[in-house]
Amino acid sequence: MTIQPSDWHPVLLSLRVAVIALFAVTCLGVPLSRLLARRDFFGKDVLEAIITLPLVLPPSVIGYGLLMLIGKNGLLGKTLAGMGLTLVFTWWAAVLASTVVAFPLMYQSAKAAFKSVDTNLEKAARTLGAGEIRIFFTITLPLAWPGIIAGLVLSFTRALGEFGATLMVAGNIPGQTQTIPLAIYFAVEAGDTVTARVLVAIITVFSFVVIFWVNRWARRQDYQR
Repeated sequence: MTIQPSDWHPVLLSLRVAVIALFAVTCLGVPLSRLLARRDFFGKDVLEAIITLPLVLPPSVIGYGLLMLIGKNGLLGKTLAGMGLTLVFTWWAAVLASTVVAFPLMYQSAKAAFKSVDTNLEKAARTLGAGEIRIFFTITLPLAWPGIIAGLVLSFTRALGEFGATLMVAGNIPGQTQTIPLAIYFAVEAGDTVTARVLVAIITVFSFVVIFWVNRWARRQDYQR
């Protein structure tokens, strides 16, 4: 198998989409999971059910919901159209789809990590005069870091392999919105098994390396404790 120059665009686009989606789910998921791990309030169960819903819904259903949101007749779509912007069938739509499907993985992993942190350590820091921000970055976050790393890896690989929702909102436009999963699917549909095998090999090796590296890192952390 040989890699053609055209094979690299879906790879690079998928990496770009996955990295931006990972940044989004981290910025949103970590603070939200920290809040919901420690606070109880009316409607919390409903909120958590909504957050987790993308884990159980078919990707096509998620894609249709996003299409209703960012399409030309959608609530957000109309607002963007009034500003002269279009989100649907662009690679930013792929970022949105990947963010939505990956967010529950980040949330669940980070929430479990924060719940595992000994709150007595945080209370001791408060009695010594430490502020909440300092406590979070010097005690809570370091102790929860292994679980957050797991969430980062799961979210990144999920965003990298997103297919159904992406196809609904971004379409399959070669050179513009065609990610690796889309390129593989349509290559197989067209009978181009060579391209499909190359892309399958690329995404499989890359995902393996990421997971292997994280497992090695986690093992080193356990040895250092």
